[in-house]
Order: sequence, then structure tokens, then C-alpha cells
Amino acid sequence: MLRIHFTSGDLENVCLARRPDPLWEIVCSLCRLQTREGAIAFDPWRRSVGGLVRQGGVARGAASELRSLVPCAAYFPDFLTPPIEDGPDDLQSGIDRVLATPRRCLRHELALLSASGGRPWAGAELARGDVTALNALGRNLRTYHQEFIAPLWNRIGAAVAADACLRTRAMVDGGTRELLNSLRPMAVWEAPVLTVDYPVERDLHLHGRGLLLVPSYFCWRRPITLADDQLRPVLIYPVDKTPPPPAASTASLSRLLGPTRAALLSEATALTGATTSELANATGVSLPSASQQLAVLRDGGLVVSRRDGKRVLHTATPLGRQLLDGC
Repeated sequence: MLRIHFTSGDLENVCLARRPDPLWEIVCSLCRLQTREGAIAFDPWRRSVGGLVRQGGVARGAASELRSLVPCAAYFPDFLTPPIEDGPDDLQSGIDRVLATPRRCLRHELALLSASGGRPWAGAELARGDVTALNALGRNLRTYHQEFIAPLWNRIGAAVAADACLRTRAMVDGGTRELLNSLRPMAVWEAPVLTVDYPVERDLHLHGRGLLLVPSYFCWRRPITLADDQLRPVLIYPVDKTPPPPAASTASLSRLLGPTRAALLSEATALTGATTSELANATGVSLPSASQQLAVLRDGGLVVSRRDGKRVLHTATPLGRQLLDGC
């Protein structure tokens, strides 16, 4: 178990990332490649990755070399997911932070990886901050993301956005306490401690630094955190991975044209995880009509719906927001 100890100051500094973090998605996906966990959620992706790996080339090399730095169910270096101040960065900013890791940190964390049984690619060169090895690491991260993560990025973004809406709604309804309570069953809040299902016994004292919650598509079953307690505290937790509806046809997309659906999509973008009733009231349509039109938007991949207790919350997907931005 992981026990995260809060002070009153920490409760004032709980933050929620509203976008996926590309480096954490890389690290978590490397773990998914090494097991058969989450067959329904990840097997189609694993088959796609397997096909690319069998073809050889730069994709295979990137996967192999990065996997040596992230052995499943074991320690992996914190420098692969550097702490950031304002939520997830874009991929290149994150890679720049990785490559700027101080040499003493590289030496220490790669030594920990080797001591835990890992055999890091270019371990000695990376440990001394060799420029060629660091540049190769940056290329591997970019290649891996481009080949294995980017094709799923819209789906990852939609899943994270839907989860962020649920968490934000919980905070709006009941403050930080409800936000932390919304993490059940993977984490249980009993003030002043958040207890997380974890493979080892560990206590993390926040000491007024707060906690950054980062929803992740490739995180599986239980949350994870950084190994170094001195870094900015983060908790990476899995989001719902319900498969999206089939890709919309030209005919179904044409059905999206119309004032009612446009208004519902606009409100689903503006509101933070709105219920069907709230959207109906905001657009001035009946509840049955709103439900029907939201189903059309959902089938077209423009709205995602998630159940939260007895209610269903709707939010626009990245594709839906892009459609509105282009109008």
C-alpha cells in the first residue's frame, strides 16, 4: 500500500492535469507491452505494435532500447518523467527536460535500475551524460511516440478529457474531499491520508507541496508515482478505457448538421461534464430530444459520455472541439 499523508496546506494545492502527459503515456505503455494485462483494452494496440516491431527498423530499435529502461513491475528512472509545474507539457518540451537531467541524477537513478536487476541500454554512457547517448534517447522517445502512441492520441485525449470532467465535477460539487473520494476504489480517502493500492509498502509525506493528479490511458489498474520522495509529488492513475464507437460514416456525419446538435455540442464544450438535463435546459430542448441528439453526437465521435453514479456526464471530445473551432 501507498499512504499519501496530507496537511491542510496540501489540500489547498491538489491539482488535476486536464491533458495526457506524453512521457507518462510512453512509460506506462512500455509496461503494457511487457505483459498481457488488460486484454480488451490493449490487445488491439499490442497487435499493431507487434506488427511494426516485426518489420524492424527504427521503431523496433526505439521500443527495445526504451524497454530496457522501463522493465515491467520493477523500478524505472524518474528522469524519464521529469516533474513539471503546470501540468503535462507537449512531447518536445518533455524530452528537453529529460535531456537536461543533471548527471548526478542520471548516475544515481541508472545505478538504482541496475541494482534492481535492470540492464539499461547505453547505461554507462547515459550515466555520464554522454551527448551521443542522450541524443539517441531523445530520438527513441520521439520515434516511439510517433509510431506507437500518436495513432491513439485522439482516443487518449478523449478518455483523459472525460475523466478530467468527472473529477472536476466532483470538486465543484464537494471540494477537494469529493475529488479525492472520486478516486475510489483504486484509492481511498480517510483524512488526512489517501491510501492507494500499491505493490510495496510506502509512505509519502507531502509536507505542503500538494499533489498533482495525472489521468493516464496506459496506466493499468493501480496508480503509480515517482520513486524519489523529494520530487514534486504526482499520482498517475488509470482512466476508463471503454472502446469508442465505430468511426462515423459520411451519412452519419451529415446527420450532425443542424442547430440543435450544434447547440448541444457547444454547451458540452463550455460546461464541465454536463448532465443530459443540464444540456437540455441550456439549449431549450426537451429531455428526450437532448438524449437522442447526444446519442448522434456520441456516435459521430464528437461527444463522450461517462456514468457517474446515477447520472451520465457528457463532454465534447477533442474532435468535437476542433469542429467547433473551425465553424
